[in-house]
Amino acid sequence: MSDYFAEALWGVPVLAIVRGLKPASAVAAAEHCWRAGIPLVEVSLSGEHAMTALEAVCRRGRELGHAAGAGTVLTADQVAAATEAGAAFAVAPGLDPDTVAAAQGLDLPYLPGVATPSEVQNALALECRTLKLFPASALGTDWLRSLAGPFPEARFVAVGGVDVRNASAWMEAGAVGIGVGSALEEAALPELVAAVAR
Repeated sequence: MSDYFAEALWGVPVLAIVRGLKPASAVAAAEHCWRAGIPLVEVSLSGEHAMTALEAVCRRGRELGHAAGAGTVLTADQVAAATEAGAAFAVAPGLDPDTVAAAQGLDLPYLPGVATPSEVQNALALECRTLKLFPASALGTDWLRSLAGPFPEARFVAVGGVDVRNASAWMEAGAVGIGVGSALEEAALPELVAAVAR
């Protein structure tokens, strides 16, 4: 379970974040991402239509053979709801032991958010190896390099303010992937994928 994200992001290390869209629009956005070669699409649970959008994207993902998951998963109840909706994985902005345990209990790959050395250390103690560095743009690539020193076993997906202009810098700093939300423009997806694909 701890290797799910690192393995899924190996070829095209991009996690697409779909937020605030109605189901049909969320499905269309996810399809654009999958066509561009992006392996993982996350539907944020924040917003009025979040759960129905998640269900629709997960259903379409299963039909097409692509992975879709839930984002902004903050509680054990949300882990259960995301699993019921068909999520293949879950992502959070922060680190909560009870939520990690709930995901582990359901064998649901879970990407918790971290920003500090203490949070990284706590995440590793909870057997989370791939972590969401958030908010990445506020922390900077040097912060990622600094965290990698004392925690060589940790892998980081940089999320928050990452776009086609700085994506390659995050990969060069040692990230195993990037998460892109507000910068998800269909026309820019090929350039984004080309910038980071291995």
